[in-house]
Amino acid sequence: MMLVLIKNALILPIDDAMSVIDNGYVHIDGDTIVAAGAGAAPEIPNAEIIDADGDLVMPGMVNPHCHMAMTLFRGLGEDVDDRLYRYVLPMERKFVTPEMVRVGTELAALELIEAGVTTVADMYYFETEVGRVVDRAGFRGVVGQTIADFNPPDHKTIDEGFALAEQLVAEFAGHDRVIPSIAPHAPYSTDIAVMNRVARWAEDHPDVPVQIHLAEMDSEMEWCAKNHGMRPVEVVDKAGLLRKGLICAHCLHVNESDIAKMAHAQVCVAHNARSNAKAGRGIAPVEAMRKAGIPVGIATDGPMSGNTLDLFSQFAPVTMFQKLLGHSRKPMPAVDVIRMATIEGARVLGLDRKLGSLEPGKKADLIRIDLSAPRMQPVYDIYASLMFSAMPVDVRDVMVAGKWLMRGREVLSLERRKVMRDALQIAGQFKAEMARIDAAG
Repeated sequence: MMLVLIKNALILPIDDAMSVIDNGYVHIDGDTIVAAGAGAAPEIPNAEIIDADGDLVMPGMVNPHCHMAMTLFRGLGEDVDDRLYRYVLPMERKFVTPEMVRVGTELAALELIEAGVTTVADMYYFETEVGRVVDRAGFRGVVGQTIADFNPPDHKTIDEGFALAEQLVAEFAGHDRVIPSIAPHAPYSTDIAVMNRVARWAEDHPDVPVQIHLAEMDSEMEWCAKNHGMRPVEVVDKAGLLRKGLICAHCLHVNESDIAKMAHAQVCVAHNARSNAKAGRGIAPVEAMRKAGIPVGIATDGPMSGNTLDLFSQFAPVTMFQKLLGHSRKPMPAVDVIRMATIEGARVLGLDRKLGSLEPGKKADLIRIDLSAPRMQPVYDIYASLMFSAMPVDVRDVMVAGKWLMRGREVLSLERRKVMRDALQIAGQFKAEMARIDAAG
């Protein structure tokens, strides 16, 4: 078992007090944190000694909603109003294969690790491929097999979708870092019967998380009202799926009654401020949900929607939008934002007992951030500096389960050149298909 001692670090343990340790250490034994404290580091025989030289050490960040394989769709048709139906859906049906998912997920994994994200929740197609990439890359993932009724690339019937979920669970049950999940796409793309079936399936698989898009779009609100005379949260509740631990992505269009139902059911929320704003869909009432006791994590959404998979670029929109709603600087302070990106994000995924803070007994998932860039200085409030000034390039080292995934900005668990080469090869096919679509009018 590997012994590691990180010393001379500015440490954010992400404890209840959101403490800042100006000169501290972290002691790691194998995949577990043994101690994290202030002052001179203890003598640890045979340990690898890391002198952080004043750099910041904090828990790895948690991204609770993503579609990793969609890195290959990033930037595609950005200025085209109907890009979803003109390009994306036809190209998904034509190009989304296990190989494409592998390549896109590897590109995402490289980006996530470089940005200090050590845990991600994903939902897409051919999700066993996603789980295998997460496993090889060495970070943590809640990998959700999407089930939908719009003829998705990997299943033509709902029965086939459930069979894929069963295969995913069979392959990764008991895995230390890869957690299989089932992901009914949304109320409008599964409807009550399918969501009810998911709820019953989940009762038989209590260790399998459930993910869903919820209350995301005006068209979803209209569909639920037209078909059921209800709001999306009410539809999910009627289906029996509004249940403890349900991971709800977006939740923009929720009112006081919805929030009360969600809090009572003990669901969790993945907030996607940047992608929501980019699509003009609105601002989620994050402060109201958190005040009601609903855990809310900060997510990127898929790279087609939000373009980037680093959480740093989400922090400013998260706080700014809540300040706009409140007409004040006070809403969503920096400590809350960083808490949402770490321990609260872990809680959204049901993993807060294992990770999200630097505490004895928790998994050694941590990152080291260089504070020497001019835009990072001076530091009056490290939480504010992280929220408004830090960037992925500042992340120097990344550790998951006691293993280094990145040292000195070099990712050790993936072959960068191969990942980039494979991704650009598929992107060339996408470009050719877009040209064909445009030529056909």
